[in-house]
Amino acid sequence: MAGKIELVFTAEFKEAYKKLSQDIKKKVKKQLHYLQDNPAHPSLQIHKLNDEWGFYIDIFYRCFFLRQADKFTLLTVGTHKLVDRYKRK
Repeated sequence: MAGKIELVFTAEFKEAYKKLSQDIKKKVKKQLHYLQDNPAHPSLQIHKLNDEWGFYIDIFYRCFFLRQADKFTLLTVGTHKLVDRYKRK
């Protein structure tokens, strides 16, 4: 990948983000910075679930996105229970 990743925020992501605590929002911003500048950063622990990708915010929170070359569309963010929604089939 050449250069920075373009991040696109869906309405669902924006709504989910609004509901997070300030502490978690701060962690999300830090992880999004890593995602945009260095998707291979070890703290992200990016992994694929079906057609979507996920990464760690912390041990309890995850973020899911679609990956299209240098453009990542952020789908949602929330507690680890989101994984059930995106679990491998």
